[in-house]
Amino acid sequence: QVQLAESGGGSVQSGGSLRLSCAASGFSINFYCMGWFRQAPGKEREAVVNIPKYGSIQYSESVKGRFTIARDIARNTLSLQMNSLKPEDTAMYYCARKRSHYCDGDYDSWGQGTQVTVSS
Repeated sequence: QVQLAESGGGSVQSGGSLRLSCAASGFSINFYCMGWFRQAPGKEREAVVNIPKYGSIQYSESVKGRFTIARDIARNTLSLQMNSLKPEDTAMYYCARKRSHYCDGDYDSWGQGTQVTVSS
């Protein structure tokens, strides 16, 4: 059974940092496209970053240079290091898996999310 469990969210001031983790079970994160998404109140869900099995990591323009995604294969955990946080980064953050090596198309498995709140 595929499961994803996010953790690491919290409240920080503008300019602060947080590190999100996504613990995966039922599959190996090394073989699939993985991604982080976020959804702010009243807004549509948006892609933050994805990491394919093959190819380049894709960051959204709004987080490029501030956020870093990484795979910990030994722990089967995906992480998202978020630095220089801004109030507009406030959202529920979700980890997701696409049942493919590549990141085109829809994701099939999602975690429950972890809340990130950035105050000015």
